[in-house]
Amino acid sequence: MLNDKLKNYHIILASSSPRRQSFFKDLGIDFEIRIKPVKEEYPKRLQHVEISDYLSQLKALPFKDELLADDILITSDTIVWYNNQALGKPVNDIAAFNMLKSLSNTTHEVITSVCFTTKIIQKTINDITKVTFKNLTDEEIHYYVDTCKPYDKAGAYGIQEWIGQIGVTKIEGSYFNVMGLPVHLVYKTLNDIVEA
Repeated sequence: MLNDKLKNYHIILASSSPRRQSFFKDLGIDFEIRIKPVKEEYPKRLQHVEISDYLSQLKALPFKDELLADDILITSDTIVWYNNQALGKPVNDIAAFNMLKSLSNTTHEVITSVCFTTKIIQKTINDITKVTFKNLTDEEIHYYVDTCKPYDKAGAYGIQEWIGQIGVTKIEGSYFNVMGLPVHLVYKTLNDIVEA
């Protein structure tokens, strides 16, 4: 199994997301959490997967000079792509309400990129999931924003929370990708790296 293959490696997860940390625990992988602050800004010319790819690679930069031979650093970024623009994390309840209002009764894409960095290689993968919301009422949106305060979530929602339970009518692709990590691809990529 993967954990046996990784026993000669040191996995560093550079994410403060409790959801991503939980996924790694569920995979049975031993890992260390190491966080370095990064200003999540990207060139305006970037589109779609280019944005999340760029940001996941950007988050690896502060670690570049300190990686050891057996380290595998994992950084990631999730965006919501709707109407040809990226929806990031809302800054306040008004922004959160407006994001969810725009996603109501439509289909959008959730894109997560994961960057694997070692001393000698860097590999970036991404996954896209299509999510459809029912027509959300203003009352439902206000209730969700007030109770769950989704300010740390791209697109202002967590699919595993109340709004996802009552509002999502269709998903095409990985559910876990919408939560912030395409677990199946992470598992495959780690296998590929250690078997290379």
